Amino acid sequence: MESRRYRIGEAARMLGLKTYVLRFWETEFPQIKPIRTEKGQRLYTDEHIELLRTIRHLLHEKGMTIDGAKKKLAETSPENSLIKEVRAELEEIRALLDNSASR
Repeated sequence: MESRRYRIGEAARMLGLKTYVLRFWETEFPQIKPIRTEKGQRLYTDEHIELLRTIRHLLHEKGMTIDGAKKKLAETSPENSLIKEVRAELEEIRALLDNSASR
């Protein structure tokens, strides 16, 4: 099922924000990459809206700074979790190889 797409004004109203805030957040949070039409209009998917809700919560309700919110998002991102898992597996493999080489 395809995700719905929202224009910047619709997204801003849904989130209780001004459009300039969304444009600013795009420059601060690389995870926000709205789809662009041929005319350059921004379109946000449901996934974008969820991410924007999280950012709004961190900044407005938790009182975090932009840098703090960036760090929090980086900690909880699925990509970061995957990287941690892969690193742990690679470290285990390295330990096994080190042990077998020292025999």
